[in-house]
Amino acid sequence: MERDDVVGRPTGAAKVRVERGPVAKFAAAVHNGSPVYADQAAAAAAGFAAIPVPPTFAFSAIQYWGAFPEEQPADPTGGSNPLAEIMGGLLSKGGMILHGEQEFIYHRPVVVGDVLSCEGKVTDLYSKESSSGKVMTFLVTEDEYRDEQGELVLTSRMNLIHRA
Repeated sequence: MERDDVVGRPTGAAKVRVERGPVAKFAAAVHNGSPVYADQAAAAAAGFAAIPVPPTFAFSAIQYWGAFPEEQPADPTGGSNPLAEIMGGLLSKGGMILHGEQEFIYHRPVVVGDVLSCEGKVTDLYSKESSSGKVMTFLVTEDEYRDEQGELVLTSRMNLIHRA
């Protein structure tokens, strides 16, 4: 698959409600005992408007907790999945897929009570040769989360790597 065929393709859309219980459980699961993730008074004392999410909550949990079926937007992919199509096609020829990188840009803290709309897209596809001479293909995706006023709250970028 060529770069021009996939860059800009949507990877999905979602609407999520950030809820207190899942935030506290996630913080406990990642062994972050800070009271700001479970106690409103502690969050306020730390300068937050409400209980904030732990930094990696956006990757691991946000689209799994608080995404209610009746609130989901129409699927912008038309039923296709560019990640599966690209990486699946490469994987069918052998090799392995690695999660190469994850980046979070918080434009403001994500807090309990936020209702966020997310849209994802493919932002890059390229290949290069490794030091061992194997071809590696990189697929970069980006998810943007906006609040109910349309303000950008969080940008999450992920890089998947297929190593032949």
